[in-house]
Amino acid sequence: MRIPALQTARSERRACLSEIRLKSSIAEAGFTLVELLIVMSVILILMTLAIPEMQKVIKRSNETSAIQSLRDLNSQEGTYNSTYPTHGFACTLAELGGKAGSGPPSPEAAQLIPEDLASGVKAGYTFTVTCGSKTTVNNVDQYNSYTITAVPNAVGKTGDRGFCTEGNEIRFDPKGSTNCTDLLQ
Repeated sequence: MRIPALQTARSERRACLSEIRLKSSIAEAGFTLVELLIVMSVILILMTLAIPEMQKVIKRSNETSAIQSLRDLNSQEGTYNSTYPTHGFACTLAELGGKAGSGPPSPEAAQLIPEDLASGVKAGYTFTVTCGSKTTVNNVDQYNSYTITAVPNAVGKTGDRGFCTEGNEIRFDPKGSTNCTDLLQ
């Protein structure tokens, strides 16, 4: 009778040792609080370096989009002037825009530019068209010039420079306004 009791004691000891080994391996598998704090510190340091650079990239891409949009608007103003010579140049973005497929193009909605640009806000910039001089022929105003401006929605966040054009060349204002004196290279 001693043998089964001895075997039972041995199996209980083995079970107890297995449980101790299991608990110690679980404890060794986790991270200590110090290790977690170090990892979090490294992540925060990387974020403080990366976020400002990412914001610069976003501002630069917004400015590039604004410049390209101004070039497109200049081109479409020329198309509008040739298509509707009695009206001259378009005085609003709505005249250059219009929803494609909503009817035939007209001087009030020529369907020359995409809807996002026709809305006046695109990629962190606000676009406006201002009419210049006009002549009136047969009670129809014909605009002979225009000015297109693009200013950041939030100077320093969506862009740093404002842009202006009156036709061929694009100028910029380094302060983000419409006082465009510097020629864009």
